[in-house]
Amino acid sequence: MVLAPVDSSSQELVFLYFGNDWLAENRTSSHHIARRLARQHRLYYIECPGLRAPSGSGRDLKKIWIKLRRFLSGPRSVAENLKVWTLLQLPFHRFALVRRLNGFLVLATLRWLMWREGIRRPLTWFVQPHLAPIVGRLGERMSVYYCTDDYSAMPGVNERVVRLMDEETTRKSDLVFVASETLLEPKLRLNPNVHVSPHGVDVDHFGQAQDSRLPVPAEMLGMSHPIVGFFGLIERWIDLDLIRFLAESRPQWTFVMIGRLASPAEQLQRLPNVHFLGKRAYEDLPIYGKQFDVGILPYHLNRQVIHANPLKLREYLAMGKPVVSVSTNEIDKYADVVEIAHSPEEFLAKLDSVLSRPSTQAEVQRRIDRVANGSWDAQVDRVLKIVCQYRNERGRDSSGHADPEVASGTRSAQRVNQLEEHPEPDLTTDTRRGLGDQGHASTGPLLSRVESV
Repeated sequence: MVLAPVDSSSQELVFLYFGNDWLAENRTSSHHIARRLARQHRLYYIECPGLRAPSGSGRDLKKIWIKLRRFLSGPRSVAENLKVWTLLQLPFHRFALVRRLNGFLVLATLRWLMWREGIRRPLTWFVQPHLAPIVGRLGERMSVYYCTDDYSAMPGVNERVVRLMDEETTRKSDLVFVASETLLEPKLRLNPNVHVSPHGVDVDHFGQAQDSRLPVPAEMLGMSHPIVGFFGLIERWIDLDLIRFLAESRPQWTFVMIGRLASPAEQLQRLPNVHFLGKRAYEDLPIYGKQFDVGILPYHLNRQVIHANPLKLREYLAMGKPVVSVSTNEIDKYADVVEIAHSPEEFLAKLDSVLSRPSTQAEVQRRIDRVANGSWDAQVDRVLKIVCQYRNERGRDSSGHADPEVASGTRSAQRVNQLEEHPEPDLTTDTRRGLGDQGHASTGPLLSRVESV
């Protein structure tokens, strides 16, 4: 379908936007998109519980208490047109009874929110799949599912249950966006209205790394160059064995890892040239990134990574930094400005080559230019035009005039009754099948195996 340009700001919409924690440790695509939508429209950012069940750790218990307190506090204003509210939901999604209880609880609380805030016929926007039961139940104009990952492959989740919730959300939504092309075909089998929407980047923010006036962070004073840097959540998808190999092979280099450490790394932490600095504010990342001589993407090539579209790749390039990375479909699109490696030895060789001489100003500018047209502003504007075009097409009567009431018969609303005619499968018994090795080709000896997370 060819989409004509649409003035997306001509009518104010009200968004109910279901995303991850507003104050999450990393600023994700969910936050970037919500902030920009709120510049033109009223937006209620609904913080949803995570996909995995809490482990009972002190960190998880603290998060539960914080979420309960935020829920009871009601919506809080964080910017013009933007309010944040925490949704109360039981996290044990694999139990059918829990999912039914969540359906009642979530619907009741959201309808209360809509009554309190005077919201009528909102546009619902889902970044999480586990709210599938409420799609089409809020009298929405239309529903959007913005899928950024293969959620069933994420660490600690019930793969089968999350996959079914993801499929249900895909079927019931009016429009679906996916962040990578590898997610497109599976979604098209469930919904014909799917668009690829790659991540954007805050070009101006990360471009500050080129400012010679930026100070050296206190904890990086005295670190010897070259500095091989990484920032982001350090989870199971980060290949710490690869980093250990690199650090032991080049003890004269300094390796700086910025982000919460959520994966065992005792051996790596003992190396004198490896420094874990912990999480840092998004606003400060250019200050730290300025000190990098090269940015790395040292991923395990598991199913989650294969379907991902790494946001930090664009952020490194927006800083003008050279990048060395493993190979995935989305990363390979940037092979003209990124050094791609297929084995630990090749990764080391690529770093040797990059660090053998400083980048020229022309090389720095070429990296920045490569992502300059992919700003979050431009990307959100494109997505919003598609949304408004679809809404306008669905809201026209047979004479070609806009009929706002027609839009209430959205795909999401139509699908609710169809789906409810079939009983929900009993998923209390874990009957997951290994999906990790299906349909993915090897990309080389570094991470030629495709692991099931």
